[in-house]
Amino acid sequence: MKKIAIFTMGTRGDVQPYIFLCKGLMRAGFDVILGSHPCWRSLIESYGIHFEPVGPDIDIEEEAARIRGKSANAVLSMIRCMNFIMKIIQSSSKEVYELCKGRDLIVVTHSKMGAVEAGVLGIPFVDVSLQTEMIPEKGKPLKFSDRLIGNIIGKQVDKPYNKIRKQYGLKPMRSADEIRSDKLNLIPISRYVIERSPYWEAKNIITGYWYDEETDYVPDEKLKSFIESGEKPVILALGAMSFEDRADKAKLHMFVRAFEKTGMRAVIQGFQKSLSDYALPDSMMACGSVPHSWLFRQGRFVIHHCGFGTTASSMIYGIPSIPVPHVLDQLGFAMQLEKIDVATKHIDAKNLSEEAIVAAINEMNSTYAVKKRNAESISEKIKTENGVAEAVRLISEVIKN
Repeated sequence: MKKIAIFTMGTRGDVQPYIFLCKGLMRAGFDVILGSHPCWRSLIESYGIHFEPVGPDIDIEEEAARIRGKSANAVLSMIRCMNFIMKIIQSSSKEVYELCKGRDLIVVTHSKMGAVEAGVLGIPFVDVSLQTEMIPEKGKPLKFSDRLIGNIIGKQVDKPYNKIRKQYGLKPMRSADEIRSDKLNLIPISRYVIERSPYWEAKNIITGYWYDEETDYVPDEKLKSFIESGEKPVILALGAMSFEDRADKAKLHMFVRAFEKTGMRAVIQGFQKSLSDYALPDSMMACGSVPHSWLFRQGRFVIHHCGFGTTASSMIYGIPSIPVPHVLDQLGFAMQLEKIDVATKHIDAKNLSEEAIVAAINEMNSTYAVKKRNAESISEKIKTENGVAEAVRLISEVIKN
């Protein structure tokens, strides 16, 4: 039985796609381990996946919330979060190195964990890219200014991996290609959402989204009764962006008042600290961890932060969106939704207000028929791609050769 290791760091949205990939690989007969923050043990093991703890035992979503709270600037917030994660990745390298030993293949996730370690051990690896902007476009004509900016950014991105390389006596990279797979780069996004660049190498393959229907989920009676007691509610699902360093009742109140003004019922995920002593109207209820595969199907539309996983889920399950991106990569995913007309114009988190939310809800309601039709259409197309099965097939080909 061939052995595969996968490592990922970050919030639940950074972990969930690899849970689905692991399940697909296990069904195909591979021995798979998934390494991540210790706080994700129960989640990962609940899927029957072999979990290995990597890095310090912290609540990563609470830590990320604390870092985000120090800056209202989307770029600075993203850089600070990335630097925090990269420090953990650097300090975890020896653990990753030991877990890679004896494996036949490493799936290097979007954080590039395992790339240097696999290279040192001589183990083949394949890549995963969530952000297509990071995929090299070789042969594309570039202006001098583009090359200059690209070189500056590239050197900043390379720094943490060069620190890992130094641990193993390796010289700094001459090119980021040294930590990219020469065999395969998986892009778990639908080809109906993004177009393949003509400048990508053949190894860069769009597989379709990685997801699972999670048909075993049974909602509690309170949530089920609320859903069935009236018109479809708005789903407020800001993901890791609704994990609070401290209670933020003003932000929660913006949404509650906007829902009341527009006459919308709502199911609210997150905001645990703010909701602990906040009385919601009868037309709204809070819910904890509920799979998007069930919850999104119950909603009229979803207001979300445009993390990779939530953006994918909105299209997989055919529900229109009001995007509220908080950091830079989320803005890119919001623009994907806008481009295919399954979303209203996004609200920048720094401009969030009761008035902005009301305006977005009114825009959604006035254009709902078109956006819902588009969302359902793309959902049907996504289901024909079988993203996990395609990724498993491609990985199987690499591991055989």
